[in-house]
Amino acid sequence: MRLWLYAVALLVLIMVLVGGATRLTGSGLSITEWKPVTGALLPLTESAWLAEFERYRQIPQYELVNKGMTLAEFKTIYLWEWGHRLLGRLIGLAYVVPLMFFVWRGTVRGRLMITLGAIGILGGLQGAIGWIMVASGLEPGMTAVAPVKLMLHLIAACAIFLGLVWVATGLGARSPVDRASAQLRGSASLLLGLVFLQIALGALVAGLDAGLAFNTWPLMDGRLVPATHTLLPLSPWWVNAFETVATVQFNHRAGAYALLAVSFWHAWRAHRLASGSAAAHGAVAIAALVMLQAGIGVLALLLQVPLWAGLLHQGTAIILLGACSMHRRRLAQPLRVSARTVVPAI
Repeated sequence: MRLWLYAVALLVLIMVLVGGATRLTGSGLSITEWKPVTGALLPLTESAWLAEFERYRQIPQYELVNKGMTLAEFKTIYLWEWGHRLLGRLIGLAYVVPLMFFVWRGTVRGRLMITLGAIGILGGLQGAIGWIMVASGLEPGMTAVAPVKLMLHLIAACAIFLGLVWVATGLGARSPVDRASAQLRGSASLLLGLVFLQIALGALVAGLDAGLAFNTWPLMDGRLVPATHTLLPLSPWWVNAFETVATVQFNHRAGAYALLAVSFWHAWRAHRLASGSAAAHGAVAIAALVMLQAGIGVLALLLQVPLWAGLLHQGTAIILLGACSMHRRRLAQPLRVSARTVVPAI
């Protein structure tokens, strides 16, 4: 079961990367209909391709951004989006079929079945969330999906990934948690929450193409903290957190600084409370990974987010989320294990 859940989590990671590539290549609006079943098939004839192309030519993105695109160019962006949707369907099968087998065997029941069932339901809803996101980009005057809906789509994927890693890490018998490790749970939980929040802020950066502006570091618009009229041009003030490029990028920068500080603080606490333990080694490794991710983020910003840098930054963020989930789960109480069922302690 642990290998199965980790394998599905790996597929979700790949799904996020393909989704990022779809976003960065401007391919997400190339399929203008949501067909959960028949949409799994590619257009098989030239006339079918032309029909898909004609539907794309009716949306604002074609008229305002890609007018004059050839059929061959359309096929390239179509295949990115089709591959993204097909991978989602494959993940559903890879999750549901083994889960049904484990339930039939009696291996999964009780609280664990409810937890895994909830993850499966969220996975099913993710398809609908994805279509709501795409539909926002088909509205008049829109050339890309709404940033907030892009953020919701990404954090739903992250929640699925987090749940899979959390449950997989907790499966099986483990030794009791010592007092020092128990004292680290609070800061480990804070670290996990900050990583999740930082990914959400990064989705807004992607949605507004905010990484293409203010491409200097550590200064932004010539200052460590941009002027108020740069950060808060819209009213009410809170709208800027979702719609103003400067504010969205500054929030993501500030989140990175906060994440760095908390990761170093957590590593220091782990070293002081449980020096030489697995918990201490894990905390130090996470701090190093946060520092690496911050460096990748700065590089992506300075280079104006080429495809490889954007995907590397996004992929490392998901790996960091998984590492924090595993670290926090290992600080939790051990599982109660019987002959036929594995029940996670909450």
